[in-house]
Amino acid sequence: MALSACGGAKKAVGSATANAALSTKAIINAHNNATQDFNTLAARMQVKYEDAKQSQSITTSVRMEKDKVIWIKASILGITLAKVLITPNEVSFYESIGRSYFKGDFSLLSDFLGTDINFQQAQALFLGQSILDLNPSKYSTAVIANAYEVRPKTQDPRFILSMLLNPNNFLVANEIIEQPQEGKKLTVDYGPYQTIENDFYPTEIHIEATENQDKTIVDIKYRKIDLNVSLSFPFSIPEGYEQITLK
Repeated sequence: MALSACGGAKKAVGSATANAALSTKAIINAHNNATQDFNTLAARMQVKYEDAKQSQSITTSVRMEKDKVIWIKASILGITLAKVLITPNEVSFYESIGRSYFKGDFSLLSDFLGTDINFQQAQALFLGQSILDLNPSKYSTAVIANAYEVRPKTQDPRFILSMLLNPNNFLVANEIIEQPQEGKKLTVDYGPYQTIENDFYPTEIHIEATENQDKTIVDIKYRKIDLNVSLSFPFSIPEGYEQITLK
């Protein structure tokens, strides 16, 4: 995962007080209206990955053409460790240490995050937007710990959802998706937001995915973000790599 930002003045977002008088419709509309306006985005991030078997910190580059493609390259000391290419229809991935690759549907990302995910949801994760389709008629809101809590009016016990929106900008502060029957839980926390060209972008993302006793933690720190620059998305699976088969 990675992002690089600049191209306009950027500053940390200040504090604001959540307004308990706002209606659910107003809160959700404000979140939907906070969608960032860009054509392309290039970013660099420092990513720390940790699971039961390993812990490593890597430099990651992310390139994005909004609603069309997400390109990710992870490297250490200038050596490419892995590349990912995500389009609305397909996920392609290869890693050089095990010389393996994946090319197929979104099952790879869904397996990694412990919950079903599509292209729009993957894009939303990078930007601090809800990975859920928020409909005011189906959700309720409340002010909790100076944030706007958003929950379904009727929770499905098989798929429990909750979200906190930041009062500064109505983007996500915390998001939880839990599937108790399958022992799965995905938690996404966002650090302070920064303004770039009049829109808000995260500075930090903490992702924690658990499945029964297994836990994966990903910490992301954005180092730089450039907007609306000319980008390419080079990707080709090297010869001799073995295809990954998901169960």
